[in-house]
Amino acid sequence: MRIVSWNVNGLRACVRKGFLEVLDTCGADVVALQEVRALPSQLTPGVQAPTGWHAAFAPAQRLGYSGVAIYSRQAPSRVQTSLSEERFDVEGRFIAASFGRLSVASVYFPKGSGKDRDNSRVPYKLEFYAAAFKRLQALRRRGPVFVVGDYNTAHEAIDLARPKGNEKTSGFLPEERAELSRWLQAGWVDAFRAQHPGEPGHYTWWRQWGGARENNVGWRIDYVLASPSAAKRVTNAFIWPNTLGSDHCPLGVDFA
Repeated sequence: MRIVSWNVNGLRACVRKGFLEVLDTCGADVVALQEVRALPSQLTPGVQAPTGWHAAFAPAQRLGYSGVAIYSRQAPSRVQTSLSEERFDVEGRFIAASFGRLSVASVYFPKGSGKDRDNSRVPYKLEFYAAAFKRLQALRRRGPVFVVGDYNTAHEAIDLARPKGNEKTSGFLPEERAELSRWLQAGWVDAFRAQHPGEPGHYTWWRQWGGARENNVGWRIDYVLASPSAAKRVTNAFIWPNTLGSDHCPLGVDFA
């Protein structure tokens, strides 16, 4: 089976850039999206319910903002879209679909930078991490769990092209990195890094100016974290930097 995750930076825009072609040719059983930035009613029927796919959405209340979704070949047995805190749920950042004992969560973790890029949202970001962690820890007691999405944090210096210049930038702050470390210490496995230890130059997001993508000056801020029982089943973890349509690229895992 294959899970693919992609921050599409606006699904309607990504559709115009080839999203449906990627959906149908990526070989995935589950495709998890972040930053959908549309209500289901704002999507065309072919995007809201593509032939051969089941779709579940968790949009933000604010139009044109955030939102997550899961497309799956098999209908999920259960879908959760709430972390039981309104301040998180209104932003449409969490959806978890269960397929029997296996669960896949698509999560769009907040940025820590505020409107003035002043790191004012870091407390909210860390509180969201804590709420998601609590929910997902409970979910993994029921069976294997893959938590995929845009974590908005580069964990180690190897995970961004210019670590020295970003030590005071949200996305690479010590407290943000420590939160990811806490997840790993609790047994969650960074599937890509487990398969590609010590390999530099693997990124999932690039700024949209200055030739960042062409020169591979990027950040690895999108992850597949696997619970211990899920990690044992992973046979391959991948990043597709050449798949265009967003400022992020798709990534994912194959598992048996």
